[in-house]
Amino acid sequence: MKLEQRRIIVTGALLLSNIMAGMDGTIVNTALPAITSDLHALQYMGWIVAIFLFGMAVATPLWSKFGEHKGNKVAYISATSLFAVGAIFQGLAPNVIWFIIARAIMGIGAGGMNTIPFIVFAELYTNLKKRATVLGLSSACFGTASIIGPLLGGWIVDALSWHWVFYVNVPIALVAITIITIFYQNVSKQAAGKPIDYLGATLLVSSLMLILIAVQLIGVASLPIILGLVIIGLALLLWMVKVDQRAVDPIVPNRLFTNHELVIDFILFIIIWGSFIAFVIYIPMWAQGLLGLSALLGGMTQIPGAITDFLGSELVPFVQDRWSKYEIVGLGAFTIFISFLGLLLGGQSTPFWLIMVLGAFEGFGVGLVFNILQLNVQTDAELRDVPIATSMGYLMRILSQTFMSAIYGVILNHALLQGIHNYQGITMGMLNKLSNAKTASSLPASLLPEMRQILYSGYQNIVITALVLIIISLIMVVVMWIRSKKHVVKTV
Repeated sequence: MKLEQRRIIVTGALLLSNIMAGMDGTIVNTALPAITSDLHALQYMGWIVAIFLFGMAVATPLWSKFGEHKGNKVAYISATSLFAVGAIFQGLAPNVIWFIIARAIMGIGAGGMNTIPFIVFAELYTNLKKRATVLGLSSACFGTASIIGPLLGGWIVDALSWHWVFYVNVPIALVAITIITIFYQNVSKQAAGKPIDYLGATLLVSSLMLILIAVQLIGVASLPIILGLVIIGLALLLWMVKVDQRAVDPIVPNRLFTNHELVIDFILFIIIWGSFIAFVIYIPMWAQGLLGLSALLGGMTQIPGAITDFLGSELVPFVQDRWSKYEIVGLGAFTIFISFLGLLLGGQSTPFWLIMVLGAFEGFGVGLVFNILQLNVQTDAELRDVPIATSMGYLMRILSQTFMSAIYGVILNHALLQGIHNYQGITMGMLNKLSNAKTASSLPASLLPEMRQILYSGYQNIVITALVLIIISLIMVVVMWIRSKKHVVKTV
């Protein structure tokens, strides 16, 4: 078989990862109300979302290094297999603890399954135009799966049960694994023979675990315990930096953070991804809990954003030669700003059609930002650092979403507990039922306004927090754009 044919087949298989990622994200978000209701886990919402993202975050640099030592082929197959196993055990979960553990396993697999393809694309397509086209196809696959996900997820929850939403990715994973096994011939093993940075990897994972646990304990544990965990986590992170300075093959090379433009790319990823994840997670719940809509209609709130995400991503190749990075990112961040501002102004009575429109703004902005920053991460980095820079860009996005998902979960849980304290006769169990349209009908009609007010107070605080983050990103982009203009003038 010719090299070009093999490349196309391998690319197609790797794009299945985007389908699984898009499918899992939207289909699970649609099913979350049913899951939290059935497992009595509304107060664990932060953990359910954060543990998956956390698994991806801590595993991403490890999978990247695993690929450098054993080859990207072995890394991808291993990661995707773990993803499928985690999906199966989530579907079988009889309680929330089992579910969270299985979700963590799935997240660890997703860390490699989602990031290795971007490293392979850089290897297969050295021409930036062709690589941009593949990134566009990646967004198209993700967007298409994101459209199918809410519809399929809503239908599965309404017609069958939430358990089945986790099984749909398994056959796709098996197809991808089979194709990669047969057709991908990865010969690049950049770190083969070099000593593995086990200490650096252990310190990285340990530090992130402690910091995330500290975030989850906000409002539950005492302040000294929380601060102690954060301080220890940061100390371990600093220790990792010193270890990596001496390591032959560091888990995270310090030279990445002396590259000014690359650091800016990372920071923008962190801020914007930490903001928009709030829309993706909580808008389906907003539609079901506040508007009383079905899981299917709740899932449909994700569809406009999935479509416009692809449109925004495809617009980048047409404007990147005429607009600067900061102009494109600024436009994307501004459309995300509009989506959150619209929710805040619309309030609890925001109609379904307006939520759909605001979702379209959010998706378009994310598509613009992702494509231009993903390209710039790979072009701003040194050639030898493209794989690890790609991995770090993914890590920064996921770490940001992990941290902010935990924060949003704490914000929601605080509002729920405060609401229960202020309104007599309302329990956490009743709020669990309210978040699922199926079980909400069994609740006392006289208490529904108060319960929805409690839910809305939590969602409102989450939207305000996300809005503040996107404003910070806009300020940063404007400042960097002005500086870049001044630099151009001085150069001329």
